[in-house]
Amino acid sequence: MNQGKYVFSQIMESVVRYKFNQCVDRYDGGKRIRSFSCWEQFLSLAFGQLSFRKSLRDIVVCLESHPKQLYHAGFRSRVNLATLADANEKRDWRIYRDYATILIEEARTLYAYDASFSLEIDGAVYAVDSTTIELSLALFPWAKLKKIRAAVKLNMGIELHGNIPSFFSLSSGKIHDVFFLDEIEYENNAIYIVDRGYIDFERLHRMHSNSAYFVTRAKDNLSFRRLYSHSVDKDTGVRCDQTILLNGYYVAKDYPKKLWRVKYYDAETKRTYIFLTNNFELEAITIAALYKQRWQIELFFKWVKQHLSIESFWGRSANAVKTQICVAISSYLLVAILKKKLHINRNSYEILQILSISMFEKIPITELIFKAPEPISEDSVQKQAELWEF
Repeated sequence: MNQGKYVFSQIMESVVRYKFNQCVDRYDGGKRIRSFSCWEQFLSLAFGQLSFRKSLRDIVVCLESHPKQLYHAGFRSRVNLATLADANEKRDWRIYRDYATILIEEARTLYAYDASFSLEIDGAVYAVDSTTIELSLALFPWAKLKKIRAAVKLNMGIELHGNIPSFFSLSSGKIHDVFFLDEIEYENNAIYIVDRGYIDFERLHRMHSNSAYFVTRAKDNLSFRRLYSHSVDKDTGVRCDQTILLNGYYVAKDYPKKLWRVKYYDAETKRTYIFLTNNFELEAITIAALYKQRWQIELFFKWVKQHLSIESFWGRSANAVKTQICVAISSYLLVAILKKKLHINRNSYEILQILSISMFEKIPITELIFKAPEPISEDSVQKQAELWEF
């Protein structure tokens, strides 16, 4: 089916053009544009992500060295450095955010029954966290964090069935993580795993009121009143199982419902953890196992920073930075969708490495990836890649 098509074109086939165009029209992205459309801007930036380019100049030089192939890849005008830079500065970044959201829905459908999540839990399970992307204050004064620092924050929730980004937002590094909870549309019976930085009992009660569940770690100064104690099997690591109510006039007013408090000893780390949840249907040991799964989002952030271009930015304005991050997420999702549709049984690190040097080869992607030899030895980067797979 893909005989005679370039590898880059095969990847971009997952993009539904009329949906992409709807995103463009929503923000008047095509207004007063005679050449180099938003689609060509997306293609250029996605090519930069997938081929590990470090700058806009790198992208332009690589694309211009393949003039005959560009037409078949979807380009209808010449890729010019000044034009590409101007597009990143001026075209609304929300176009690419909205299209990333469309790709998220497609990827979530494909990975809904992925077997990589080991816990048998009905409903969606999300790990929610943020990562701070450091910027140069001299180059990005709009992102000032402190006197000598600048940063932008990527807030995200990933669905642990397949480790697929499910919702995200971009904010200033100054904005506290807990405000991201105000942007989430909670799903019935879904479980949201958050760390202690997201503890705000008024917001957690709002999640409870929307028939969603949370799992988090209790703060050391938590004041509560024990209602019931339940028997535990200490061989599992569970040390305490209690139903509680919060103490304090304002805290109890923010969260007037019962909570489940689980104390767990992890023999591997030799540390004791205390978890809070509003889900009374699971076993205590499952609550501990769920919180441990939260580290998948930490691995995801680490992997993205290592293998996608969001550490060195291709523009200095807030619009250019946000555009690049959104296209980076879209590029990741396109590979994830391709992997599932083609039933590719290799990890994401290997797939991206193979694709990055083959963008303008005419070969079916399945043949390209399956004929590539398995790595004989694994360095530290490869070992990290295997901790997290699509």
